[in-house]
Amino acid sequence: MTSRSFTIQVPATSANIGPGFDVVGLSLSLHCTLTVSHRPYSSSKESDEYVHPMITYSGEGANEVPLDPFKNLTTRVALYVLRCHDISRFPSHLVLHVDNEIPFGRGLGSSGAAVIGGVLLGNELGRLGLSTERLLDFALMVERHPDNVTAALVGGFVGSYLKELDEVDEAAANVPLSEVLPEYPPDANENWGLNPPKPPQGIGHYVRFGWSESIRAIAIIPRFELSTAKARGVLPTQYSRKDLVFNLQRLAVLTTALGQSPPDPGLIYEAMKDRIHQPYRKTLIPGLPEVTSLITPLTHPGLLGICLSGAGPTILALATENYENIAEDVRKIFQKFDILIDWKVLEVVGGSSVTENH
Repeated sequence: MTSRSFTIQVPATSANIGPGFDVVGLSLSLHCTLTVSHRPYSSSKESDEYVHPMITYSGEGANEVPLDPFKNLTTRVALYVLRCHDISRFPSHLVLHVDNEIPFGRGLGSSGAAVIGGVLLGNELGRLGLSTERLLDFALMVERHPDNVTAALVGGFVGSYLKELDEVDEAAANVPLSEVLPEYPPDANENWGLNPPKPPQGIGHYVRFGWSESIRAIAIIPRFELSTAKARGVLPTQYSRKDLVFNLQRLAVLTTALGQSPPDPGLIYEAMKDRIHQPYRKTLIPGLPEVTSLITPLTHPGLLGICLSGAGPTILALATENYENIAEDVRKIFQKFDILIDWKVLEVVGGSSVTENH
């Protein structure tokens, strides 16, 4: 029986971009690449003996990721998609190699990439032919914040929102708690989660914004992890009207300003300021207030704006030139707080892709 082989590539993402908390996302030129081979599903009752999936992993997080297909986030999501289409198990002889460039726990969308990789994997294994909108529905059943997964799926600079699920959809809303979170029960196996609820139609909606081709993203990556749960845990449950208006005004400007050519540093720098999440996360990221106040377009020509990437601790600096000087001066500030960093100049890229291997 002839095996099929294909490759899935999912980009890193940065969310929030200053004032756009849980709203905007940006796809970046680091990737998680899945190379997949498997035998087609057989309708014959006398098919070859079933061979369970095998996963290998290289790159970022290689020593942390579970290789059990019933505990690995990407394959659990794929199995969830399959079972929602009455396909109860993986195809026989499934071999999956993951090569990952996206650092874990740094605010660059590693979990969102794993989720999108899983949704696309399930779609391809089952040859389901799901639309982009339906793929997003499945992703949002697992990852309730649309900014990262939407950017990872469709690419570019995007804004998105998540439809509130009504009482009819309550069972579906529990999927992240019962099906595909990374914290699986110790006895999780192929018989766990056999009949998951299907996603409602049209959970998430998005729009692409313009992006100036002259803008690059400098990812300044501290050498420590910060979980999203911990970063969310320091946020207040209520905000003042003044702070909400502050963010809404800047977000309305930013989504257009980043698409203008040439980009305006004075406009963008102020529009990337935030009062909803960054001020509260400074206790988790020593040096954050100094970085966001001392690195400016006046001190560093070419800089447009600077912010936390997602929940952090990565700092995202948008710039048109002078990348090394910007990154090195951020490094010096972090060094005063005994924090080492790595940095990369990244481009804004298209969304996820699936390619047949021949």
